[in-house]
Amino acid sequence: MGSRLQHGPDWDRLYATALGQEGHFTTQQASSAGYSSQLLVKYLRSGKVVRVRRGVYRIRHFPAGEQEDLVAIWLWSGQAGVFSHETALMLHELSDALPARAHLTVPAKWHRRRLRIPEGVVLHYAGVPKPDRAWIGAVPVTSVPRTLVDCTADLISPDLLSAAVDQALTRGLVGKAQIAEVQRALREAVRK
Repeated sequence: MGSRLQHGPDWDRLYATALGQEGHFTTQQASSAGYSSQLLVKYLRSGKVVRVRRGVYRIRHFPAGEQEDLVAIWLWSGQAGVFSHETALMLHELSDALPARAHLTVPAKWHRRRLRIPEGVVLHYAGVPKPDRAWIGAVPVTSVPRTLVDCTADLISPDLLSAAVDQALTRGLVGKAQIAEVQRALREAVRK
């Protein structure tokens, strides 16, 4: 016997889920709130919700948020991804540069998956343990030390990285001991 809904649709529950995700929710989250795929299609047709990408929806009249594009990407990843590299620099306000693409680190085992990666998204395959994670608004992001190490390993512009390191130190987001590895790698990148 297939799985049957144990309860009817609960708009308040779906809205509460979307509230923490800048108005977005997934097909699975809608199902958990009692919405069958047929009912979700009805809400799409009536305009109560809009499809953002496959499996990700947004409540139409929810106020626009600063991170809604990133939230949609994070939900696409099944909430397994963590924003990293240049995207994390931007989120931590360690860079004025707006990255051309969103950088998302997903579990290393995903490297074998056949994924349809959203346009404008760069995936990095690695583990991000809890101590290396933080939250900024509605999305997970690598911690400042992890972000700087990732950017160094990815060979981003030495000038951009140097400015980010200085900003992180000035704002007290990292200690000198934490930054030593990043500064060594940065010196090596400048020599190349």
